[in-house]
Amino acid sequence: MSEAPDPEVVELATKIFDLARRGRTEELVAYVDAGVPADLTNDRGDSLVMLAAYHGHAEAVRALLARGAEADRVNDRGQTPLAGAVFKGETDVVKALIEGGADPSAGTPSAVDTARMFARTELLELFGDS
Repeated sequence: MSEAPDPEVVELATKIFDLARRGRTEELVAYVDAGVPADLTNDRGDSLVMLAAYHGHAEAVRALLARGAEADRVNDRGQTPLAGAVFKGETDVVKALIEGGADPSAGTPSAVDTARMFARTELLELFGDS
């Protein structure tokens, strides 16, 4: 039988996920530098990188990747941060993820498939797949 999570831990995690969503890079990396895992995920499997990427925060994405976060970590639905950034049309985030080693063919649908679906040819060119 598993114990219920500590409410203080849940509250802290919620705050950290919110910092990623809002692109509060300095505060976010202060927590990571203090020991919060760079690949912390929420109850849907969304990582801090996924949340920052989906909400258009390239600086936060770069900072998390520099601290060892996984660029291609898939969430519970098989989506990658790169596919999320493509879906949202966040070119700066796409570039940050590619520079950080993200694989455009990872995930379901992949970033390449997503770019094709939404006719984002400029992003396909970034992937070398036009």
